[in-house]
Amino acid sequence: MKRTGLFFLVIALFLSQLIFCQTKSLTIDDAVVGLYRELYPEYLRGISFRPDSKDFTQIKDNSLVSKSFDLKKENLIIDLDELNNIIENSGIGKYSTFPSYKWISKDIIRINKKNSIIEVDINKKELKKYIEISDDVENPDYCEKNSSVAYTIENNLFIQQEEGNRKAVSNESNKGIVYGQTVHRNEFGIHKGTFWSPEGNYLAFYRKDETMVSDYPLVDTHARIAELNDIKYCMAGMKSEEVTLGIYNISSGNIHYIKTGEPKEQYLTNIAWNPDEKYIYIAVLNREQNYMKLNQYDVETGNFVKTLFEERNEKYVEPSTPMTFLPSDPSKFIWQTRKNGYSHLYLYDLEGREISQITKGEFEVQELYGFTANGKDIIIKANKETPVDFDIYRVNIASGAMIRITKDSGSHNAIVSADGAYVIDIYSSVTVPNGYILYDTKGKKTSTILISKNPLADYKLGEMKIGTLKANDGKTDLYYRMVLPVDFDPAKKYPCIVYVYGGPHAQLIANRWLGGAAGWDYYMAQKGYIVFTLDNRGSANRGLEFENIIHRQLGTIEVQDQLTGVEFLRSLGYVDMDRIGVHGWSYGGFMTTTLMTDHADIFKVGVAGGPVINWELYEIMYGERYMDTPDENPEGYENSNLLNKAEKLTGRLMIIHGAMDPVVVWQHSLNFLDKCIEKKVLVDYFVYPSHEHNVRGLDRVHLMRTVTRYFDDNL
Repeated sequence: MKRTGLFFLVIALFLSQLIFCQTKSLTIDDAVVGLYRELYPEYLRGISFRPDSKDFTQIKDNSLVSKSFDLKKENLIIDLDELNNIIENSGIGKYSTFPSYKWISKDIIRINKKNSIIEVDINKKELKKYIEISDDVENPDYCEKNSSVAYTIENNLFIQQEEGNRKAVSNESNKGIVYGQTVHRNEFGIHKGTFWSPEGNYLAFYRKDETMVSDYPLVDTHARIAELNDIKYCMAGMKSEEVTLGIYNISSGNIHYIKTGEPKEQYLTNIAWNPDEKYIYIAVLNREQNYMKLNQYDVETGNFVKTLFEERNEKYVEPSTPMTFLPSDPSKFIWQTRKNGYSHLYLYDLEGREISQITKGEFEVQELYGFTANGKDIIIKANKETPVDFDIYRVNIASGAMIRITKDSGSHNAIVSADGAYVIDIYSSVTVPNGYILYDTKGKKTSTILISKNPLADYKLGEMKIGTLKANDGKTDLYYRMVLPVDFDPAKKYPCIVYVYGGPHAQLIANRWLGGAAGWDYYMAQKGYIVFTLDNRGSANRGLEFENIIHRQLGTIEVQDQLTGVEFLRSLGYVDMDRIGVHGWSYGGFMTTTLMTDHADIFKVGVAGGPVINWELYEIMYGERYMDTPDENPEGYENSNLLNKAEKLTGRLMIIHGAMDPVVVWQHSLNFLDKCIEKKVLVDYFVYPSHEHNVRGLDRVHLMRTVTRYFDDNL
């Protein structure tokens, strides 16, 4: 694309200048946790627009301060001592650091103390609201309109009002029936289980019946006699949970369940309220995930009103974003879909008629932030310039005309003012660790708030390159990232580790700080390795065809693209092709094990973390989207089943798994061990007894020490 060549040139110039001032080396602790702590780029905490003003605010030196848009004025609003004096006098207790906050009006901020909600008038220096909520509740969801909080305790749903009285929405003793929590394993953009109506008169909530779903045993070994911890886990082709949507009337206490009909095994996603609270909308997706209906229902009766429109795809439909009503005209709404190949925004009326396609082109819209004051334009994030750059745009709803607000190449996120007139652009790139720039939404830069210094300026890091290769179809660009060893000499031969993910919903190569690479990549480059990563077809943000080409045949197209990367490495002349390793986690663990077995002649050493071994054992929502059911696609499941490939393993492979993994259950890798034993194939193994799907926190240093030593010893 038009900026790609310039982008690569800027990277090369920047890195060539940088290497002359680097003297320090990263430790493994630096690489794993230090880059997110002591060596993290300078950033602004709590930056936000102050309502009804030309100021923005931030937390600075344990105080809340305001700054004018032109940066000429800075004022202290309230410091930590003043805040603690206000809340301690009300018996709330105090903060050790200034807390995160949200502006409610020009003079009132909302803060949280665990689950409790506190509002403070920073002008009068007084407490305006305090809703005390016990620490043991989960999933709190606060409604501004009625000053009530919905939350769950175990499997039941409650509402607590400002006065402190708590109402039970449900009183279910059967733990297999769950109210007010996420459903469908958080697929389809689902991240919560309660949905307040616009004026706070109703609460919509998920009710999940998973009594028919198989119990899956996780074993906690910390007790003297290990204890069983059952979870509900529905595998591909098995019986799924049954979900309904309830509507709780706040004034009457009555509940109506939306009549979403049969079959009961379907997905209810993208919940949205009509602004007048008379109707609620649900994207109803069949279990096969190839047919979606956007349905309208009556709130008071739960009756079906009409289907606004349908979407079909022979592979899959994946609705992930609720409809957004136009603030200036609630008879129209914006819908985000990839029905024409890329994630774009469309304008509809409430009869389900498509008025226009707002955004167009071979790029993906990532986020709709909001509207300008007149409601005629929207503010979005998209990768229009290149697939690895993410910019902020203003788009006219009627014409589709786009104005690029952000000017610097990189990966941008936005905070938009309430009136849609200004944007705080928060970004990074391969040359900018962190940047904060204030723009008006016409694209004019108002001020540069901060460009952080390079926290790694004194460190001697390997050169990082980003480039493209052509896939074996001869037309598709595949982006790669390569970190070269420190003191790189092209006349020498270097071992190479291919770091891979390879599955949907992830993009590893982006124009952001360090090229999107983990610190471990640079640590290994210090030790003399080349670290190579390629986003193969099947990965995110490149359009539907790029992603769904893997449908029903996981581990084929992705592997072909990774081998294209290997051939590129071979062409360089400085890669030791007898010392190629591979490492990945989750889908990357599946890819690692596939490459180590199907292409044992290429890959000498691998480390597979939390690997999917047999897609029949994976959960239905994700698994059936990409593979259909085992009965529908027996050949695909058979070809991707790594148990059938264990005897092909000749290199050194270590598998790592968390014993409490509820995502890729431990059974996957244990079955692979069994098969290796049966086939007399040697394999190495490591278990983290207390961890789930990944190894987080300080234990991650131990994980990466283990991975590093394995490559050092064997590659």
